[in-house]
Amino acid sequence: MLSLRTCSPLSLTFSPFKQAKKLSTSFKPYHQSPPSRSQSSIKMSSTSQGVEHIVLFKVKENTESSKVNTMINELQTLVTIEQVRHLTFGPIHNKEHTTSTIPFSDLRYTHLLHSRYDSKEDLQIYNAHPTHLNGVRNFALPILDDLLVVDWFAGEVALPPHPSPGTAFRVSFLKLKDGEVKDEVFRAIQGIKESVGGVSYVSYGENISPERAKGFSIASLVVFSGREELDHVDPSEGLIKVKEHLESVLVVDHVVPLK
Repeated sequence: MLSLRTCSPLSLTFSPFKQAKKLSTSFKPYHQSPPSRSQSSIKMSSTSQGVEHIVLFKVKENTESSKVNTMINELQTLVTIEQVRHLTFGPIHNKEHTTSTIPFSDLRYTHLLHSRYDSKEDLQIYNAHPTHLNGVRNFALPILDDLLVVDWFAGEVALPPHPSPGTAFRVSFLKLKDGEVKDEVFRAIQGIKESVGGVSYVSYGENISPERAKGFSIASLVVFSGREELDHVDPSEGLIKVKEHLESVLVVDHVVPLK
């Protein structure tokens, strides 16, 4: 099982699972104080970059549905934290992989949280916020078997603060055989918007939280106008061109819950 430690200033850090231990609920904030509000302006400066924050959750089998629903409701309230530009949390919609030439991972998760921040400093403030700590400690960790966390700088792309209910997300995590080819992989991901219909937004980047990502070094987020548009696109879209550089690929789909 997972044991929780706090060696990184960015959110949750986990060690590998061991059967003899349970996922620890002794979640603590950082050893160092996060930046104050005066140190981290909500407005992006010319040197700041938006940060994408993705957490994948694996709920324990046979967990009571009431506990799962409580976790979802509690973590959805994190959108009220001042630094959060956008947040969605809910079930993952897994799709069968039809392309055997892509090395898809055997990892499986049940829920996805995606949020966005104007800066890395704002993400740090969010991670240390009492509302976030309470939600993680009391409603998430007790019912989870595993988590995977990836963060990356989104660059200049603009995501609407709160995507409309029904908007569909596809998130891909890539583990490369050779890090020197990342620019080629980025170009392949960027081409998805031009090659398929219904895509409103593409964000991608190099993971800045490697200690929590199980070796995945590149991540991307493709936003579709709805579930139907997403389902028409194979999970391997854009990756065939760079398949020889891929060691492992994890793809998950999520639809912004209806209100």
